[in-house]
Amino acid sequence: MPEILENENPTILNVSQLPSRSRKGPSARAGPDSAFDSLLYPSQPWLSSSSQSSSSEDEEDSSPIDEQDIFDLIAPISDPEHPHTLGQLSVVRLPDIHIQHPSDGGSRLTTVTVDLTPTINHCSLATVIGLAVRYRLEQTLPPDWRVDIRMKDGTHAQDDQVNKQLGDKERVCAALENETLKGMLEKMLEGC
Repeated sequence: MPEILENENPTILNVSQLPSRSRKGPSARAGPDSAFDSLLYPSQPWLSSSSQSSSSEDEEDSSPIDEQDIFDLIAPISDPEHPHTLGQLSVVRLPDIHIQHPSDGGSRLTTVTVDLTPTINHCSLATVIGLAVRYRLEQTLPPDWRVDIRMKDGTHAQDDQVNKQLGDKERVCAALENETLKGMLEKMLEGC
């Protein structure tokens, strides 16, 4: 009996079906790139819309970045082959995002790991999708965060090769210097 992959011919979700967290209060900056400013830079006074906010709002704004915040950052990335987002296609799923905070005496970096599930097991653009997710997170998260993007085990015919490419800093840097590839990434990130 052939193995059935989790995301083979996925159901396309409506944006309203995606996991989300409603946030209160407008930010002083506008636009999609400012949605997480209060989480990413809580000590910056220029981010709050009013200098006198309630203590409950301050507590919410200073809460650490969690899996839902990461999902909200990467779910709107457009798929390069379909007119849908990675969240709608279930390429990115909330349960497949893991955050490991620094331990006592261990690394001082926080690591976010995202396991991607391609829509088909032979997706030719899996590396490009992983690169877009990595690029989005590295450009958005604080510098003390490490990003680890990989294909979920068994969901891609060449997941070990794709994971090796996505984990190689030199390959990632070289890919980001390619103007054609960078243009494709920018198009994928337009909705973010």
